[in-house]
Amino acid sequence: MSIQMLGTKLGMSQVFSESGERVPVTLVEAGPLTVVQVKTSASDGYDALQLGYGQRKTTFKSKPLQGHFKKAGIRPTRALRESRVSGDEVAKHKAGDRITLDTLFAKGDWIDVTATSKGRGFAGVMKRHGFRGKNQSHGTHETERHGGSIGMHTEPGRVWKGHGMAGQMGNKRVTVVGLEVVDVRPEENLLLIRGGVPGSTRSLVMIRPSVRRKKKRAAAAPAKAG
Repeated sequence: MSIQMLGTKLGMSQVFSESGERVPVTLVEAGPLTVVQVKTSASDGYDALQLGYGQRKTTFKSKPLQGHFKKAGIRPTRALRESRVSGDEVAKHKAGDRITLDTLFAKGDWIDVTATSKGRGFAGVMKRHGFRGKNQSHGTHETERHGGSIGMHTEPGRVWKGHGMAGQMGNKRVTVVGLEVVDVRPEENLLLIRGGVPGSTRSLVMIRPSVRRKKKRAAAAPAKAG
């Protein structure tokens, strides 16, 4: 388990590789983070770091949170998240420590990005699930974009759970795995990620080392003889 970085999605751009390839990238202003609280298995039952990102006016926080930040001697932050880490990692930090981008990621790393996707409102089955729709001929009337029959025969006589229907689209927690770090610019707190990441501009994103890529590398590594 490793520390999870918090950041703000700034939008998309492009860079050129050394070979001249045009690479689409998402710009993320990541960190610095402030350690607000250290949790240990002895006192809290598990090891974790409570991390704060950004700045926020005190009046925007509830009284309990104001007291929480005051106890730690830290100004209120925009976001407050817990990151599960190992006991050895917890021992390296204390409240008030700052964690910068270059201490967690480097160019060429594989990462997973979690954020809240863009809300699309109430959407039909064609937009939400990619249904083909009905023929727009041979008597089809006002139902070209409908989902068709959802019923069953007498047995089992019900609609199966998870059947694609119209409804709320987006505005959900989404994780995209296996993205590549194209560049790290610590002087600007800027992370360049190949491709797109979930969320709208200025939304909060959470970044961690990719678990799936580690598993793939471990599986591909040749076994040691003897």
